[in-house]
Amino acid sequence: MKFLFIITRADTIGGAQVHVRDLAKALNQDRHEVLVVTGVRGAYTTELHKWGINSISCEFLEKNINLVKDCQSFNFLKETIRNFKPDIVSTHSSKAGLLGRLACKIADTPCIFTAHGWAFTGGVPEPSRTLYQWVEKLAEPLADKIICVSENDRSIGVKVGMQADRLLTIHNGMPDIPNELRANPMASNPVRIVMVARFDRQKDHLTLLRAFQKIQGAQLDLVGNGPNIEVIKTMALKLGIADSVNFLGHRNDIAKVLAQAQIFTLISNWEGFPRTTLEAMRAGMPVVVSNVGGASEAVIDGITGYCVPHQDVDVLRDRLSKLVSDVDLRTKMGDQGRKRYEAEFTFERMFERNCKIYEQVLANRGKGK
Repeated sequence: MKFLFIITRADTIGGAQVHVRDLAKALNQDRHEVLVVTGVRGAYTTELHKWGINSISCEFLEKNINLVKDCQSFNFLKETIRNFKPDIVSTHSSKAGLLGRLACKIADTPCIFTAHGWAFTGGVPEPSRTLYQWVEKLAEPLADKIICVSENDRSIGVKVGMQADRLLTIHNGMPDIPNELRANPMASNPVRIVMVARFDRQKDHLTLLRAFQKIQGAQLDLVGNGPNIEVIKTMALKLGIADSVNFLGHRNDIAKVLAQAQIFTLISNWEGFPRTTLEAMRAGMPVVVSNVGGASEAVIDGITGYCVPHQDVDVLRDRLSKLVSDVDLRTKMGDQGRKRYEAEFTFERMFERNCKIYEQVLANRGKGK
């Protein structure tokens, strides 16, 4: 079969980009024909090429709203669908999701939209939140099925009036790693706490720094770049913890970074279903996450790690302190997290569920095998 994936950004490699890459790789290996459409070429284009995944770039497709460029992108997608003749189109991210669904509707081509966290989820500031809610509600009938990466996102969609039978949940899954990339939660002197996240308004690095301020015997490794990084560096200085906070910048070897740490944390203002938590569980690390969006769906509180209330410095400090001081607790939670990854969040499990949806959509359209 022929699969067309559409995603907006190629200048970054985030969770949605990894999701598309891994699905495209697996479909290629199963001898399907795959094409990925992205916006302006960037690091992600190189990543796709490295894995032998065919892709084309639309120079007009970008995240920000621009009516002229959006119309040009829409025409580009219509032309691509007409020329490639896909059996099914899989759209990802808000802009590509909307334009891709519209193009598929006109072409009468089966279409799936994967919502990697709604743009109107809790924590997203107004007026953007209300605007995106209305746009997504109006666009919902254009897709044959909408895949939500968390049950929380599915519930939000149903709550705002989307049809429950069109929305389904398929949690993200990650390919496994070799044993040498497993973390060692027993290591110490110092214990390393790591957070992998972009420095922007979605992530709550400030709460993490305030909680970390009074924790002894640990180093905090912050991986990522973004517009707020200088603010966070300044705050680390003001809190007197600059010597214990390491800014590692953007890294392409996240698995290696995690393998050197003992505790993973992801402190956020809002989330869909973060893949970095799964990467940490895959490595055998205890995880501490903010209880926002679908972030807590991967974690069994008190068993594989902890879910902490949004912006609660005291609770976050308490949970991190327990893990820093108790090597047995770190080891036990890390082991349980690894087992949960193996049972629930492997790539094979996710891929199988996605393929069943492809088959179901095609069968409903009378275009099955």
